[in-house]
Amino acid sequence: MTDQCTSTRRISLMASGELRDALTAIKEGKGPAAVAALMAIDPHSWQAIEQRLAALVGSDLRALLFTAAAEADAAASAG
Repeated sequence: MTDQCTSTRRISLMASGELRDALTAIKEGKGPAAVAALMAIDPHSWQAIEQRLAALVGSDLRALLFTAAAEADAAASAG
C-alpha cells in the first residue's frame, strides 16, 4: 500500500519559482516572459505540478490558465 505523499512527485524549488514568475507575468500581460518561465521548468517538476493540479482542481495547468484568462477578460470588459 502506498501513501499519497510518497507516490507524489516533488516540485523543485527552482520550478516553483518559475511557476510563480510565469503566473505573475501572465497577470501583468507579459506573454513572452510567462512562456520563458514555463519552459524553464524541469520535466519531473512538470509531472508533479500536473499531478497536484489534477488532484486539487480537477484540470491541468493549460485549462486553469485559459479559465483565469477568460475571467480576467470578463472583468476587464465589465470595468
